[in-house]
Amino acid sequence: QRPQQATGTDMDPHARLPDPVPSPILKHSPSISRSLRSAADTSSVTFAADFRSPSKPESTSPSFDSFRTARSRPSSVSRSSTRRSASERAGSQRDLRDEDARFVYINDAPRTNAPPAMFPDNSIRTSKYSVLTFIPRNLYEQFHRVAYIYFLILAVLNFVPQLLVLSKEAGVLPLAFVLGVTAVKDAYEDWRRHRSDKNENNRTASVLADGVFRPKRWKDIQVGDVVRLVANETLPCDMVLVSTSDPTGVAYIQTINLDGESNLKTRYAKQETMSTPPEALAGVIKCEKPNRNIYGFLATVDLNGRRAISLGTSNVMLRGCELKNTVWAIGVAVYTGRDTKVVLNSSGAPSKRSRLETHMNREIIALAVALVVLCSVVSLLAGIWMGDHVDQLGIIPFFHKYDYSGAAAHDDGRYNWYGTGAQVVFTFMSAVIQFQVMIPIGLIISMELIRVGQAYFMVQDNRMFDEKSQARFQCRALNINEDLGQIKYVFSDKTGTLTQNRMEFRCASVQGRDFSETDGGEEDGHAVQADGVVLRPKTAVTTDPKLAALLKDGMGAKASRARDLFLALATCNTIVPIVEDTVNPAAKLVEYQGESPDEQALVYAAAAYGHKLVERTSGHIVVDVFGTRQRLCCDRH
Repeated sequence: QRPQQATGTDMDPHARLPDPVPSPILKHSPSISRSLRSAADTSSVTFAADFRSPSKPESTSPSFDSFRTARSRPSSVSRSSTRRSASERAGSQRDLRDEDARFVYINDAPRTNAPPAMFPDNSIRTSKYSVLTFIPRNLYEQFHRVAYIYFLILAVLNFVPQLLVLSKEAGVLPLAFVLGVTAVKDAYEDWRRHRSDKNENNRTASVLADGVFRPKRWKDIQVGDVVRLVANETLPCDMVLVSTSDPTGVAYIQTINLDGESNLKTRYAKQETMSTPPEALAGVIKCEKPNRNIYGFLATVDLNGRRAISLGTSNVMLRGCELKNTVWAIGVAVYTGRDTKVVLNSSGAPSKRSRLETHMNREIIALAVALVVLCSVVSLLAGIWMGDHVDQLGIIPFFHKYDYSGAAAHDDGRYNWYGTGAQVVFTFMSAVIQFQVMIPIGLIISMELIRVGQAYFMVQDNRMFDEKSQARFQCRALNINEDLGQIKYVFSDKTGTLTQNRMEFRCASVQGRDFSETDGGEEDGHAVQADGVVLRPKTAVTTDPKLAALLKDGMGAKASRARDLFLALATCNTIVPIVEDTVNPAAKLVEYQGESPDEQALVYAAAAYGHKLVERTSGHIVVDVFGTRQRLCCDRH
């Protein structure tokens, strides 16, 4: 039962919810296009079969012969539901305390955000600076470099009158130049972050208002709003799924922006919320407070005073995910803005430093220590010398302990003398200025200018221009140019990090016989034809000629076991076939998307050996076995 449509003269055509549609593959094969079961008759489970229990004939795998004979009666394979996640099971065992929970009133954002709740809006901010904080914070970050602190000390020493430095301002100019160049570079980088934040916050989504879905900017979405998404749209906030285009409430999302996984994940809407139109949906969601755990969610929903329904990870969709292979989906915003899990897991814009800069800091510290030691020795020797010639300091040039000229002659005759201890300190400061060339400021200036030049040439390099996306190379952190392409450590939790999550089917074993001889085999995807349109898997697999012949024309127990094996590979998975258009309108590619690259490799292999997965919904599966198609229904008992 799909939600009813809102009526009104001001309703735009984009606000209508389209009817559930089957897989686009089926439009090329009318003979197998059948109506989906209603939500009351069909439950959403993943097709699976038990191939190891001969004592249960109802759960054994359909053989190749059954595909030829069962033309009028669909085969039924079942298993118990596994849709309850760990967080759902935990939610059924313990309840949230009111002081540890957030209360979200569905489709009633003003009541949800009324004091004392005052939940944050849905705007995000990834920039580091504002107009008021730029100068102090940028200077604070720049002076994390030891060289800048050293040059600042030199600039201060230039203004000590007793050191008699002639060009005081000249000592400040190099440091001011370096700080200015770095500040301009940091300001440009942060301006790009502000621009990106503005574009993100001003994106629009369909939000229910007065019974009609209307466009609303992301930053204006509030907790409690009912949001509608269509295929390939990005989620603007963390939402509890309440309705989808699938009659059984299944939706597919891609979480590549959260965990880097490009495979599809399944999310489910509760049947209690599916049966109610979105404009008539009312109730309260009691969920846990915002936290960083993207793999857990604990909540309950109370619809119009009925029994509370538990919610878990399989019922929530997080900000940054993309809706895939689902015509539309509707959810209730529970976390917005800085309370969303993706923002809570973001550490903000870091201050990056290259290994060369870190090494320079260590070298500058070592040189500064050597400089201090050298100046200390000089000042110590100067103190010893002044102690030995204390009686002669009044007449020795450059000291002028006594001055008998002018008005000073009528006083005590002391002139510019602060004592031996103070003179030793002044000698130390003078030595620092004289030996400052040990740490050249020109090196720092040269490095900053070279980094800017490197960034310019990298951005303008045509060999780093991507023709497919029409995008150039982007240098987002000028501080780490010299680290580009340098690898010191490789941390990998599995081989997928190195293999780009691409698996390849190599061989199979049937009744103890190894089929791994691909020499002489064809690299085939087993294309099928329907209504003049050729459907070919996107990835081809090199097949074993003997195994291919056994599957197609073989007889006996071994051939039957081989067919059962590849039938299981084609059906017992979470793969969803998606059709992609090509340049040739008479040919289309079928891409298999799922939660695991292992499953993708196995399904592509099954297609290459003649067992092609054509369609998967929450209620049935369509498989093409050497040109013969059969729809298998999934029922839960």
